[in-house]
Amino acid sequence: MICCRRCLNLVLSLTLLSSTLHAAEIGDSARWKREAANVSITRDDWGIAHIHGKTDADAVFGMEYAQAEDDFNRVETNYINALGRLAEAEGESRIYQDLRMKLFIDPVALKKQYAASPAWLRTLMDAFADGLNFYLYKHPEVKPRVIQHFEPWMALSFTEGSIGGDIERIDLAQLEAFYSHPAAIHASKPITSRDEVAYVHDSDPPEPTGSNGMAIAPSNTADHHALLLINPHTSFFFRSELQMASDENLNAYGAVTWGQFFIYQGFNERAGWMHTSSGVDAVDEYLETVEKKGDHFTYKYGNQQRPVTAEQITVPYKTDHGMAEKKFIIYRTHHGPIIREEPSHEEPSREENARWISIRLMHEPIKALTQSYLRTKATDYKSFRQALELKANSSNNTIFADADGDIAYFHGNFIPRRDTTFDFTKPVDGSNPATDWKGLLTIDELPQLLNPASGWLYNSNNWPWSGAGISSLRKQDFPPYVETGTETARGLHAIRVLQNKKDFTLDTLIAAAYDSYLPWFDKTIPALLKAWNEAPLSSLLRARLTEQIAALRTWDQRWAVDSMPTSLAVFWGEDIRRLTIADAKKAGIPVEEYIATQVSSDQLLQSLSNASDRLTSDFGTWKTPWGDINRFQRLTGDLAQPFNDAQPSIPVGFTSSLWGSLASFGARPYPGTKKWYGTVGNSFVAVVKFGDKVRAKAVTAGGESGDPSSPHFNDQAKRYTTGDLRDVYFYPSDLKGHIERQYNPGN
Repeated sequence: MICCRRCLNLVLSLTLLSSTLHAAEIGDSARWKREAANVSITRDDWGIAHIHGKTDADAVFGMEYAQAEDDFNRVETNYINALGRLAEAEGESRIYQDLRMKLFIDPVALKKQYAASPAWLRTLMDAFADGLNFYLYKHPEVKPRVIQHFEPWMALSFTEGSIGGDIERIDLAQLEAFYSHPAAIHASKPITSRDEVAYVHDSDPPEPTGSNGMAIAPSNTADHHALLLINPHTSFFFRSELQMASDENLNAYGAVTWGQFFIYQGFNERAGWMHTSSGVDAVDEYLETVEKKGDHFTYKYGNQQRPVTAEQITVPYKTDHGMAEKKFIIYRTHHGPIIREEPSHEEPSREENARWISIRLMHEPIKALTQSYLRTKATDYKSFRQALELKANSSNNTIFADADGDIAYFHGNFIPRRDTTFDFTKPVDGSNPATDWKGLLTIDELPQLLNPASGWLYNSNNWPWSGAGISSLRKQDFPPYVETGTETARGLHAIRVLQNKKDFTLDTLIAAAYDSYLPWFDKTIPALLKAWNEAPLSSLLRARLTEQIAALRTWDQRWAVDSMPTSLAVFWGEDIRRLTIADAKKAGIPVEEYIATQVSSDQLLQSLSNASDRLTSDFGTWKTPWGDINRFQRLTGDLAQPFNDAQPSIPVGFTSSLWGSLASFGARPYPGTKKWYGTVGNSFVAVVKFGDKVRAKAVTAGGESGDPSSPHFNDQAKRYTTGDLRDVYFYPSDLKGHIERQYNPGN
């Protein structure tokens, strides 16, 4: 009888809970439907969504719904990663990736920041969550991997749309080495300069990440209107393309990182912006002098011993038998979380002597999200610059153009003020108060350039000291930490296509963006030819390479799908670069300069022989045209694409940006393939002309949809591979005759 009563009580409790949840869902769905009624989504004949809402919040609701329609998996995955929940979907191998995120992303803190946000921003965050939740409500067949219900505060976990955020500078292997077992001692001796080691990235990919941005002043264009090139280099399918507009003066078009509610790289009717990854030093590491005091730790700061903060972080992860969790005790100083330790060279025992290293980086979710959104509504130089006063962009430079004819360059605007007697490219002594940040540089103190006399601006992730030709900024005018990059082959190429040209149009700007010259070989190929010329006539290697040298001697250094010398040059470049890059780094000079001046003739020729042999082995002859090797293929909607030589693919002429190609296609062979398939590089390309009306052309890798059954999964592939940009339908009049369907979300 008691058991029956308990069962009855349980049934009643579950029934009440179910009724409560059902009532909440009914209330939510009614609100979602009201919001959806204020939104229209127009899909053009490329499947691209043009969203219009009565308010900005309505537009946000609609854009989130549209993104979920196109690829909910990518939307959810971005937030799974941002929230440090990837191990819940992918298992134990992702534990330390999640831990890294959780060092900074705390749901409790983000909920408080959401509550403290301006009312207008909260309204947008509410709409963000509602749009995604309404999509899931209307599509019960879609099964999220982790996030069953989106909350408004989650938008604050993912506020900046770059391919790799500052947090990813923390090396996962070193993080795991430190936190995989309890801290046993970790007492430290005084810090010496020889113990300082710069941070190590998770990987050193062969394909440079980054982007191209170019702005042309009216003085250098045929019809005297400013032009802008928007050309991010990311992993393919990393962003959606769409337009969002409202009756509250919002009307922006461009690339949106999946799940975010602002146009990351794009334009409105009056202004456009293109972000490129910055070489600014906005992240610092501190060597902490730590002592153990009983069960606790302290660290030295000036003449003080301050307590090291300890907190527990739990990381859930998926197993074959359900969910499990791993708990960590995380340590922090006032600089930030401890991310690794540096053992002493004198006493390598971790138990006796070690350095704890903390990291400090920008973490301003409200400011970052605010700045990202307000940029999209800026209509001129003044209002765009005003948005930058929030100083919450740590990782990007910006190329800008507007309908008033202004063009501008803005450096990353989160730059800590530092004592320049210290080298902040390496960990600095955290016990010395002089190494602390001293506020931020003001916008006026940052590298920026408005309307240079040269009439053009560019950035390609290189330093800004050559970005406007003779009108460029000067390195000596700024602290060394504002820029740690160098010039690149791509930067030299940009100067080549921009200088001394006064009649740019949309089409000639596209031609410049796809110019086929490969400047990396300017010095390296002559060195190779010289090595062959000077080799003894009796040399078997010289005789064996006669035809190959003849092909390279007449090569115009331009890529093309039918170019055999391109294949030979790229395979040789890869081989000789791999063999010499470590020595070039030690010598402190660019690898192409090292190859041209320091490498022996025998090594140069042997690498060409290696390249020739590899081409012959993989493709039957070293005389293989480049397009037979370099391919674009999209078979599935998977986040990590599979590749198959037996399946259809498309030839691509442009190469890796390593060789100075402005149009970038980072390709390589995969297990089971001989052909090279691209996964990173040109992902979205747009050219924009400002004036009384804005006009633009664009193309995106593959297509807008992530669904292989959609006609828009791969409908832009051929245009993408040939640089044949399509017209952008920005105005309602542009859309006439190009509408595939028009609907309210959920309808």
